[in-house]
Amino acid sequence: MTDAERQAALDAIGVEVAACRRCRLHEGRTESVPGEGTAATEVVFVGEGPGFNEDRQGRPFVGQAGSLLDELLTSVGWSRGEVFITNVVKCRPPGNRDPEPDEIAACAPYLTRQLDALDPALVVTLGRFSMGRFSPGSRIGQVHGTFRAADAASGVPRALTFAMYHPAAALHQGSLKQTLFADMQGVPAALTEARALRTAAPERPAAAEAEAPASAPEVAAESDPTAQLGLF
Repeated sequence: MTDAERQAALDAIGVEVAACRRCRLHEGRTESVPGEGTAATEVVFVGEGPGFNEDRQGRPFVGQAGSLLDELLTSVGWSRGEVFITNVVKCRPPGNRDPEPDEIAACAPYLTRQLDALDPALVVTLGRFSMGRFSPGSRIGQVHGTFRAADAASGVPRALTFAMYHPAAALHQGSLKQTLFADMQGVPAALTEARALRTAAPERPAAAEAEAPASAPEVAAESDPTAQLGLF
């Protein structure tokens, strides 16, 4: 698939997301937030869901958490224009509450199609709900700052996934900001490893092997300091 074809696929998904009524979240949205970035990227950042500012602007990570994400990218010499940024759910949950399992499941096909179009080498998960898709059963307090092969059912069976806390967590728990910056330093090395694995096994699996699960995975909350904060 060429970059132009990838972008066309992403644009088509965005049009569908804008008109989506698959779950209750559409009832309160101002704008849907399908995601943004370059179709030519090897790296996708996946958060949990839009917040207040994202709902107003239709863009991911544009509030305070977005500013921190920009700083994190800059810390490794990257920019928004070099990656793709999206969320597990594409509409804002009321009051920034946690997305419900049925809402995650309703949005899952959109994320699956985005990942299929982009075919990233590395997925950086931001927060426990994103991590739950690519590494189900993991606890963010134990695996943040590390990478591993993405779950086969996640939609990116050839990718590595790198777990991080959500940037919004550091806005409420200042000690996590240092953790985020320390963890971010490991992302370029994870990308290097992901590229090496693809070179060793260049063939892409059949589409049927890369389908996302029909239901949302269970998400461990106990070790995540953001679990009770309703943060995105």
